[in-house]
Amino acid sequence: MEFGVQVNVYRTDWPTIRQYVTALESCGWDSVWFADHFIPPGADRPGEALTAFEGLTAIATVAGMTERLRLGNLVLGNTYRNPAHVAKIAGTIDTMSGGRFTLAIGAGWYKREHEAYGWSFPSMKERQDRFEEAVQVLRLLIHSTEPVDFHGQYYDLDGASLSPGSHEKPIPIMIGGTGEKRTLRTLARYGDVMNLDGWAGGGMALEHYKHKAAVVDQHCEDAGRDPKEIRRTLLMPCYVTDNQDLIDRAVKNLGPGTVAGPKQYVIDRIGEFKEAGVAEIMFGGVTDGGLERIQLLQEEIISQY
Repeated sequence: MEFGVQVNVYRTDWPTIRQYVTALESCGWDSVWFADHFIPPGADRPGEALTAFEGLTAIATVAGMTERLRLGNLVLGNTYRNPAHVAKIAGTIDTMSGGRFTLAIGAGWYKREHEAYGWSFPSMKERQDRFEEAVQVLRLLIHSTEPVDFHGQYYDLDGASLSPGSHEKPIPIMIGGTGEKRTLRTLARYGDVMNLDGWAGGGMALEHYKHKAAVVDQHCEDAGRDPKEIRRTLLMPCYVTDNQDLIDRAVKNLGPGTVAGPKQYVIDRIGEFKEAGVAEIMFGGVTDGGLERIQLLQEEIISQY
């Protein structure tokens, strides 16, 4: 099993982010991830000035700061950018980093930032329609060795190519989201990596993950695809603590099965997900506790795997 950290890029500064990335690179972690919002989620008051580093620019900078860590965003919002432009950026980052980039993307959900920056915020149905078409475009560009023509409802390509970009080692496409009818179907048709977000509804209950994984398997079967082609990952909020008040608050805020408890409890919970087929866990929220929390996870938890 592999382990990464989603480093906070909101309400912070670049020296702090750099400090975390340097620690992850030097301490043997496998991956680093940034979020992708233009306003920190929850900062809904118009005019509220809060730092939010742009996701792709930030992860590209980290590519030049590191040599080993895999890189990505959890996850890019499709409504912010044209997918062909995203593919071009992804190909550039992946080439500069020596093949370490994962292109992770979702349909987009945060209405307030669309209002703030003048972007349209379509209905859920249209966002899902756009998302499925965008991921189809991304896959065509990443995997095709010839210029791509595509004429869809929302996106058009006329002889577009992904250059730079390696077709021998295609950039993995990760799909963020858990919608069973559309998002997970899009994953089964065009994606390479499943990511279950533990900040979203359902928490980190093992049965919740197993159910979503089974839905992916069924969509793969319907699409004529081997489910083993889909790598399974989790974004896991995690609290190693003996403090029952903190445990209770975490469960109340995040849902049943939230991974909050003493060291052995956390080790056992991670083991359950490993047995269920999860290949990688990205810990979320851990940088709020300082470098000591990353060191604790490294020394006390992931060293067991």
